[in-house]
Amino acid sequence: MRVCRLAFILAIVSSGITCVGGALSSVPALAQSAPIRAIGVSGNKRVEPETVRSYLQFSVGSAYDPAKVDGSIKALFATGLFSDVRIDRSGADIIVTVVENPVINQVAFEGNSEVDTDTLRNEVQMKPRSVFTRARVQQDVQRILDVYRRQGRYAATVEPKIIELEQDRVNLVFEIAEGSATKVKGIHFVGNKAFSDTQLRDVISTTEKGWFDFLKGTAIYDPDRMSLDRELIRQYYLKNGYADVQVTAANAELDRDGSGFFLTYSIEEGEQYAFGDINIESTVSAIDGAKFKGKVLTESGDTYNAGLIDKSVEAVTAAVSQDGFAFARVRPQATPDPVARRISLNYVIEEGPRVYIERINIAGNTRTKDYVLRREFKVAEGDAYNPLMVDQAKKRLTNLGLFKNVDVKRRPGSNQDRVILDVEVVEQSTGELSFGAGYSTSEGVIGDVSITERNLMGNGQFLRLGVSGSLERLQVNLSFTEPRFLDRNMAAGFDLFHKEVDQTSSSGFESRRTGGTVRLGFPLSEKLWMQTNYTASRDSIFNVDDDASLAIKEAEGTSYTSLVGSTITYDLRNDPRNPTKGLWFQVGGDFAGLGGDVQYVSFAAEARGYYPITDNITFVARAIGGSIQGWGGEDVRLIDLFFKGGETVRGFDRAGYGPRDLNTGDALGGQYYWATTAEVRFPIPFIPDDLGISGAVFADAGSLWGTNTGSATLGCNGTNDEVCLADSSAIRASVGASIMWASPVGPIRMDFAKTLAKQTYDDEQFFRFGAATKF
Repeated sequence: MRVCRLAFILAIVSSGITCVGGALSSVPALAQSAPIRAIGVSGNKRVEPETVRSYLQFSVGSAYDPAKVDGSIKALFATGLFSDVRIDRSGADIIVTVVENPVINQVAFEGNSEVDTDTLRNEVQMKPRSVFTRARVQQDVQRILDVYRRQGRYAATVEPKIIELEQDRVNLVFEIAEGSATKVKGIHFVGNKAFSDTQLRDVISTTEKGWFDFLKGTAIYDPDRMSLDRELIRQYYLKNGYADVQVTAANAELDRDGSGFFLTYSIEEGEQYAFGDINIESTVSAIDGAKFKGKVLTESGDTYNAGLIDKSVEAVTAAVSQDGFAFARVRPQATPDPVARRISLNYVIEEGPRVYIERINIAGNTRTKDYVLRREFKVAEGDAYNPLMVDQAKKRLTNLGLFKNVDVKRRPGSNQDRVILDVEVVEQSTGELSFGAGYSTSEGVIGDVSITERNLMGNGQFLRLGVSGSLERLQVNLSFTEPRFLDRNMAAGFDLFHKEVDQTSSSGFESRRTGGTVRLGFPLSEKLWMQTNYTASRDSIFNVDDDASLAIKEAEGTSYTSLVGSTITYDLRNDPRNPTKGLWFQVGGDFAGLGGDVQYVSFAAEARGYYPITDNITFVARAIGGSIQGWGGEDVRLIDLFFKGGETVRGFDRAGYGPRDLNTGDALGGQYYWATTAEVRFPIPFIPDDLGISGAVFADAGSLWGTNTGSATLGCNGTNDEVCLADSSAIRASVGASIMWASPVGPIRMDFAKTLAKQTYDDEQFFRFGAATKF
């Protein structure tokens, strides 16, 4: 009984303690839940108290909540107005204490020479009269570093400093150490078999470090440019038949000493395809698809070319629209056959939605005039909206080379069937100052300088002033071109020229030609281009040596030429700059005698062929020929005759073969010529491809004959009062080898040739060297 009573007492005591404890623990909770009586603000100078209270997550009358207090502190910090925030509680009152951030009086930059201050000022967020915050300053530091990285200066550092002023103001100074530019030391490709590293380096916009990089920015590492280069490589492969190509990676690796980057592009080429069956059909009953088959540029059996597909779609779309079906769309359906390595195409004409272009807005062209952009659109306000036509216009704008970026955005118009196009462009520099330097065995030191503007006065026009020369030649040219003459796909322009040539060493005279040319060029088809021109010139032969040929002495004087000419070019090469496959043809003629005192008809033709023997070995063939004939009883002047040498048949000096006066040794030029070349180009074994050195073996043959001696007396008395004419159409031939180097200063070529067939009076040249560069 005593034990039971004790247990009962302990239970009562324990229960009482629990109740008391619970009552005591509820006192703070009741206090926390008490309503807030007042909210005070202290420490503020510029910011009104009500502004501070507006960011609080609690108010007078609400219960005190630590979570809301914490959220309020974060909200006040997020405004950027304060460097410190504290919220304290005094009974039922809340005190918010703030320390305001100072106001920026001035933003300055020190140590910047490669990037101008205006560029940096536009890049940073911190502006005068804005509120200083450390977070925004750090963001601006990163923005400045990004600017320098785009300039290739990855070693640049930026240190922000503040100078405190009265009235809670500060000056912000960014101290910059720019460091040296980090350039591209090497560009490599992995997985490329169809095209060599040299060819692909010509495709991309980035170049390797060279001697004249201070005049260009393409050798500076730029991640954005690498993205562009990936697309350029892909487009190049797609144009040359590799429909499955993928540029799987583009990596930039900084070398150990931090002085340069090595870029590596990984490529999965896939197989090369050709076009299979080409068909065109229409799902619109009123449209006969076969009617537009002539607009298709892709042909069965040709190498697959994605660019031709796009152009075919555009051409068919435009033709269907002009035929009265403005809302028709053309969709190419590709059916690949991996076994036969062919891709069949079916161009399907479909009915698109009936939407009209309400307005075309253009923005960002501060220099380029609106009409330069609008003429690249084949549609205008009020026309039917066709996404393909708009996309092609965007590509044409990009290809102008006037803009860094082109973006065409679509947004709804005033009605459901209306659309507004916003064209946003970012202009880029279109002026260029270039220099050239080199050496050749025929002219010695050679050089040139030119100033080019590709967007003259914002009109999209091309203007170039160039001066070139050597110890034996001086040439000045001024060229102007309107690429869209009369808003059509025609290029019109003019050239003014002055040329002086010292041929004393080969023919004993100097010549001068001054005049101008007016020209008009236009495409006849996708690969066929025609150019017509009219030229007027004043031509002189002067400073004739006393011991020069009598034929040259009789040609001394001045004459005036007025001629019309035309040239047709057909280009099927896979790459205009470094071709390995394809054909190129050009034929042209001139007719002189429309005024002036010179009358002749001349013709010239050239054909080149490129055939890949293996992935790295290319066979090159070339054939040229020409003739010039006087008419109306006139002979061809000496200055208009052809002079040929090592540039056509290696192994001969300049003007080294052809008609010659044996009494004086002077070359007299000829009326007819032809020449052929067969060459095999290959990489040199055991020499890394990175060096850009390759070799070639060649065989040349040609001839030049048919000169005019005028009224000069023919005879071989050993003096210059008669012309001892040697004129033979016999074949001249040579074989040899070449070493080619894509050097940092430009392409260098050395030819070693041995003549196999020549005339006794021809001048030979075993070694020929040439180098030139443009930067």
